[in-house]
Amino acid sequence: MLRLGIALVRGRSMEPTLHEGDRLLVLHGARARVGRLAVVRLPPGPDGPRPLAVKRVTGRDPGGGDGWWVERDNPREGVDSWQVGAIPPGDVQALVLGRVPGRRALATMALGTLLLSRRRRRG
Repeated sequence: MLRLGIALVRGRSMEPTLHEGDRLLVLHGARARVGRLAVVRLPPGPDGPRPLAVKRVTGRDPGGGDGWWVERDNPREGVDSWQVGAIPPGDVQALVLGRVPGRRALATMALGTLLLSRRRRRG
């Protein structure tokens, strides 16, 4: 069953595409697609379970399995399939549909709309 949700970006592994604190609109239950961002469950690390993470789906398991290869955008931060291998299809939790504007972006859009409406009234 497909359902919408919101995910919060933690960490810097997806910079410059995404930044700490970005809010994302996600679709739970959607199948992974190459090139898309996804919320994934990575295998446990030496310190135990890892939190859910946003990664880019870059392909199928190069070893021929049915898993997905996922990568980070920032080569200096985070963990991806280069460290942990392909992830099982069931570990792709959601696909990212887009970024949800934050308060600053909404305030900027509102100010822009106000300025445009004033300009239209004058001209």
